[in-house]
Amino acid sequence: MIIGAGLKMYLGHWETVDWLDEVAQVAERHPGLRRGAVELFVLPTFPTLVHAVRRLSRLGVGVGAQDLFWEDRGPYTGEVSGAELAELGCRFVEVGHLERRRHFGETDEVVAAKTAAAFRNRLTPVICVGESRPMAPDDAARECTRQLDAVLRDSRRDGTVRSAVVAYEPHWAIGAAAAADADHIRTVCTRLRSVVRAESAMAGSRVVYGGSAGTGLLTELGGAADGLFLGRASHDPDVLEAVLDEATALAPR
Repeated sequence: MIIGAGLKMYLGHWETVDWLDEVAQVAERHPGLRRGAVELFVLPTFPTLVHAVRRLSRLGVGVGAQDLFWEDRGPYTGEVSGAELAELGCRFVEVGHLERRRHFGETDEVVAAKTAAAFRNRLTPVICVGESRPMAPDDAARECTRQLDAVLRDSRRDGTVRSAVVAYEPHWAIGAAAAADADHIRTVCTRLRSVVRAESAMAGSRVVYGGSAGTGLLTELGGAADGLFLGRASHDPDVLEAVLDEATALAPR
């Protein structure tokens, strides 16, 4: 299983540095991480990436960014390229999150270009998909597979598709009091798994759930997801460790 933690912009710089140091302590002692039963990646803010790579990479924790630009070089003031992220030692990058779509107008076409940039630079994209409003599970599954097909379009055309983490995050569950219903999550994640497993170039991809995820959810899902993508719950290292404990208990022995 794989567990991800995205910090968004909730913590300041030195708060993030302290959090990374606490996560490093968790990684150093956690049996599931040490024996490879579970994988962890973290997505802090851009200014803390160098510290994160230096502190966590030697412990096997993946570090990634919360965004990237679709070009690798050029006159793009304020943007950060996948090429530079890879040079820093990042392994992951998030694309397609609801907040990027909502606040910055990112379309499927933009997310497709960013996904292609991630693949091109040997970064594992954390591809966020999710329906914008509550709907029946089968309808949500169709919408999410449509989004995934759309954002893989450029990479398929260029032949650069590789393994990815597909994060199912129903928009209406992000920041809510509780995650989506377990049966609903199982339906959508099962459909997304079928899409990535049918594409040989995506061998090794994982489908995870995000959207107010926390402790107990992995057990409730009964193996329908390959892990969780945590938001604010992960800001408490004790909660993050508890989720890692749960993932380790569910991992094959």
